[in-house]
Amino acid sequence: MTSIADGPVLGLDFGTTNSVVARLDAGGVPQMVAFDAPEGVDTVFRSALCFWQDDAVKGGLAVDAGPWGIAEYLAYPQDSRFIQSFKSVAASATFEHASIFDKRYRFEELGRMFLDKLRARSGSAMTPAPSRIIVGRPVEYAGSRPDPDLARRRYDLMFAGVGAEIHYVYEPLGAAFSYASRLDAPATILVADFGGGTSDFSVVRVAEPGAATRCVPLGHAGIGIAGDRFDYRIVDRLVLPMLGKGGLYRSFGKELEIPRSYFADFADWSRLALMRNRRTLAELDKLARAALDPAAIERMIAVIDQELGYPLYAAVGELKRALSADDAAHFHFAGADLTIEADVTRAEFEGWIADDVARIAATVDTALTAAGVADGAIDRVFLTGGTSLTPAVRAIFTARFGEDRIASGGELTSIAHGLALIGAEPDVAAWAV
Repeated sequence: MTSIADGPVLGLDFGTTNSVVARLDAGGVPQMVAFDAPEGVDTVFRSALCFWQDDAVKGGLAVDAGPWGIAEYLAYPQDSRFIQSFKSVAASATFEHASIFDKRYRFEELGRMFLDKLRARSGSAMTPAPSRIIVGRPVEYAGSRPDPDLARRRYDLMFAGVGAEIHYVYEPLGAAFSYASRLDAPATILVADFGGGTSDFSVVRVAEPGAATRCVPLGHAGIGIAGDRFDYRIVDRLVLPMLGKGGLYRSFGKELEIPRSYFADFADWSRLALMRNRRTLAELDKLARAALDPAAIERMIAVIDQELGYPLYAAVGELKRALSADDAAHFHFAGADLTIEADVTRAEFEGWIADDVARIAATVDTALTAAGVADGAIDRVFLTGGTSLTPAVRAIFTARFGEDRIASGGELTSIAHGLALIGAEPDVAAWAV
């Protein structure tokens, strides 16, 4: 469809960590949708789900999302199943379903439940259905071998039945439209969007205000490395050694290294909660009996079984935020007879993530090459997304382009704002992928 939308348009930034929605009515400007939350209203809705058993609910399993899901989990952690960062598995062929109590849910089913709760908490902003929804998607999906066609099929099933025309647009292109609305002169811009699961880049030529086509994309690139990978590095350094990583177990008279796959799953927010199933816990229990340090594996079992993934996530996030502001910070996590206290310097943290930052920097090269432009042709660099606040990430751009060419702002809202602007374009399909 190429006509201007004849009703409200929504820009939906369905993020790995947070989701944000902007609404644009005819003749207006995008407005961020405010969601009902336990402590008031917020324009950011956590991309998380919490399940619990309730005989009063059809099927016996209740669910909530966002801050309401977090509140339910915090009230009854051991009686809940808490899932976060599930967008990370959208393009993963190895992910078939999430086992929640005695039920199994495919990605698109989790997604539909999340959308239902998102809409229900938006008041009237998302009902009745808008005429058009522009959904952001990463340039490159997260995962070791992401399958974009699989992710597209899952997204299509997730959004089926919402009653609106759906278009998918690269997330950094949405941010480019948002930033362009702040410019009063032509410019060639590099947009760098850093989320929880991916880092994505778009090079866009912005025309003068009032031009028939304001933004012309020149090239894109992305990589499945961002905030969650930095979290992984922290967990790997500070937590996993306490849970048996690098330890040995006895098998048929030999001493073997404990399989690393358990630790890889534990340090991945999208998979940690899913480890709480009979099969995995039985395997870990058997491993503990054979381990040279059984107490370490028992601590891992306790963290999983007591649903302590969210407090661990919160502790890791607090450390990252502190190290973005200060040269050193203290890490604290306590639960399941496990207490970890560690002083971490920013230099140490930057050493842990150095390889990741180098790969992100190389992806910037890929975006510029795809666009056919050199560093000197970039007039402005717009940084967005929560991970853009990490000093080592920002340094990629200040060192290369100079502080005077760097702009930022709306780290959590710019994508949704720009997606809504794209939704009002006469030929929205020209921007879709």
